[in-house]
Amino acid sequence: MPSFELFVEFAVCLSSFSEFLQGKGLSGLYRMSHRLEQEVLALFDDADRHQIAPGTLDGLRSQIEGLTERVIQFIGSNSRPIEHRRARHETEISSDLTPTHRVWVVGNMASQWRALMTQLEYFSIRAEAYPWQRVPPNAEEPTIVLLDTQGMTLDEACEHIKATRTRFAASKLIAAKFLTDFNSLKAALKAGCDFCFAVATPQAVILAKIIELCSNEEEPPYRVLVVEDSLTASKSIQRTLSQSGIESLAVTNPAEVLTGLRSFQPDLILMDMYMPDCTGVEATRVIRQHAEFLSTPVIYLSGDGDMALQVDAMRMGGDHFLTKPFNPVFLNAVVKSKIERYRALRRSMLHDGLTGLLNHRTVKERLAAAVNAASATKGQLAVAMIDIDHFKAVNDKYGHPMGDQVIRSLAWILKQRLRKTDLVGRYGGEEFLVILPGSSADQAFERLDLIRRDFSLIQYALGDTWFDATFSAGVSQLSVPANAEALIKEADEALYDAKNSGRNCVITRV
Repeated sequence: MPSFELFVEFAVCLSSFSEFLQGKGLSGLYRMSHRLEQEVLALFDDADRHQIAPGTLDGLRSQIEGLTERVIQFIGSNSRPIEHRRARHETEISSDLTPTHRVWVVGNMASQWRALMTQLEYFSIRAEAYPWQRVPPNAEEPTIVLLDTQGMTLDEACEHIKATRTRFAASKLIAAKFLTDFNSLKAALKAGCDFCFAVATPQAVILAKIIELCSNEEEPPYRVLVVEDSLTASKSIQRTLSQSGIESLAVTNPAEVLTGLRSFQPDLILMDMYMPDCTGVEATRVIRQHAEFLSTPVIYLSGDGDMALQVDAMRMGGDHFLTKPFNPVFLNAVVKSKIERYRALRRSMLHDGLTGLLNHRTVKERLAAAVNAASATKGQLAVAMIDIDHFKAVNDKYGHPMGDQVIRSLAWILKQRLRKTDLVGRYGGEEFLVILPGSSADQAFERLDLIRRDFSLIQYALGDTWFDATFSAGVSQLSVPANAEALIKEADEALYDAKNSGRNCVITRV
């Protein structure tokens, strides 16, 4: 029997691997890893007493080998030659438009999904339709498998979901035209489905979910500030966090906590309860005096299990209480869940609900920061104002839900085609503000004109008819003296010129 310390390290690594698979959207592989993780965590007490039965260890070994085999199969079937990957690098002007995601629509009513499949192509997502009996036996796993379960009983649908999940270890499975009562949803999720949509769900809603799943952005690593006077304890905590890919900074003197918060910008604070000349509660009360750290989660660490102390600590600005010695897997789980909710809260505060873009206030703040950065380095900066043409007519003729879909489509195509360094926000209604660091007005024009052309090609399905939409844009360029409001004003004036020039064009003003 291996040592308990090695068992703990294995459990932490397995937990981290499960979260990695979940974060990457590799649904089937995550389920296999999670099942193994749960069995390992259930054995903690036995491992501590060195009493895990040989048969149990053999079972774990078999599951590890099975998971390893499926991971190797997935890597092998989804790897691309180095030359192909190099060819996909982003160019100076715009992103490579070669489809990077594949969606399979599986069902016997492919004609009903033709509009959705057509629209996916506009966002560089290749869609293919197959009848239930003709799914290719050997093919690279698609990003998403959309299962049309119309006309099936619950048992039949779940059997198809199970078979598809067994076949595809990494794909996201979406069941469409499904029963959505509690027991049916429970059965579908248990069978291996990730999302279910009812029969009456508009295809625009399913389209939005598919694009969302295909455009998940890489989040920066979680960051934790460890406030702990014991150097040994802080090193142990940092090692545990690093095993789950969490970055950390240790502060041994509570008086330095504000400096650490400002320099490190953590997502969460791990706070020792008892330190010389200062308790964790006292340090937290100081932190909460600063508005920018008012919502930063604080988890207390203490060897004291006194319930009254814990309740008091929570009332004084804390978010959770862990008693030492703590289970490292549980520590990481608590830290990650708190950070995930903290980031979700910040996203809702900073982003527009309809499009997921930066909201009006945030994009103006980011523009001010970009102006300051460009001025300090004497770099270039371009700004664009974009407005959807005749948008009121779209709402009046096709309805507000279709108007929302047009707005979302422009948001999606902007996020997809702009560089990662560019920033885009919904300025208001059908108007968008784009910030392009390191770009001249001419470079911004070239990039945005390509997007304008591609956006104008998108066809929106409404019953048996189709319609399209266009946008106009005005571009301005940073000049001396630098001023964010002046940039917006000049871009807005250029946009006005574009509207007066017939719309569906980009005009620059330098």
